[in-house]
Amino acid sequence: MASSSSNIQQETGHSSVVAQHYNQLEEKGRAARAESRIFYLRNFNNWIKSMLIGEFLQRVKEDKGREAEINVLDIGAGKGGDLLKWKKGDINHLTCADIAGTSMEQCQQRYRDMMNRNRRQRDRGRCFTAEFITADCTKVNLKEKYNDPSIQFDISSIQFSFHYCFESLAQAECMIQNAAECLRPGGYLIGTTPDANDIVRRVNEAEGLSFGNDIFSVTCESKDSFPIFGAKYDFHLEGVVDCPEFLVYFPAVEKIAEENGLKLVYKKRFEEFFYEYKTTENGKTLLSKMHALEVSSFCVN
Repeated sequence: MASSSSNIQQETGHSSVVAQHYNQLEEKGRAARAESRIFYLRNFNNWIKSMLIGEFLQRVKEDKGREAEINVLDIGAGKGGDLLKWKKGDINHLTCADIAGTSMEQCQQRYRDMMNRNRRQRDRGRCFTAEFITADCTKVNLKEKYNDPSIQFDISSIQFSFHYCFESLAQAECMIQNAAECLRPGGYLIGTTPDANDIVRRVNEAEGLSFGNDIFSVTCESKDSFPIFGAKYDFHLEGVVDCPEFLVYFPAVEKIAEENGLKLVYKKRFEEFFYEYKTTENGKTLLSKMHALEVSSFCVN
């Protein structure tokens, strides 16, 4: 069963820019995506997410038992690009939240389509229940919007969206609180985010305030001032992203996480993660099908 809820509060500042950008982003079919110049980049990012999600679902199952129920919170779920990953992981319930209402509608439709396909399959297995929440997760308390406020999640996932919360300390605290507040003891917060150190290094090496190529570009406001919060840069990725983001100062992430009962499990750059997992059985299988970032995860104390 799917359900939905909405936050009708008017978004302000950079939040409104981000929400407007993703609401206006056109949903393209598989054939159109295959023609994109970033097709292989998207496949690579999906491989990273698949391996990361698979690893921590495995950890949860080893801890709770394979027949135990698994609940997941997906913050910044977007149009539902990870729905099939959660289905493959055989979870029981998924809560999706995103600032962009149009994306949440498309995510919910993807879920309905997935459910319909599942019903038509002869050996269909089970499909998780889901709820969909439109809200700015950097400003709104998600617990107040859950169908069941007492729910406990085994995994909170923030993929390619955590950087938006580093506009201010209050927003970073709200985002991490949302991710951690309903995690069960022993649950995990997993995520992917741009490497701020690499961005700063590359802009400092550039002649101006920008670096990139004809597919992507990063433009910072200066080379001299990079505050812990509010260090804005404009990111453009062909056909996918064209809006402001913020550098993530990881020591601050660790501090806020610790205040919310989390401890760091590991932090790795994408290339390190790739070389570690590409030779595993699951990694090789996914790579055969698919033909300057970081992976991080936290565990509840």
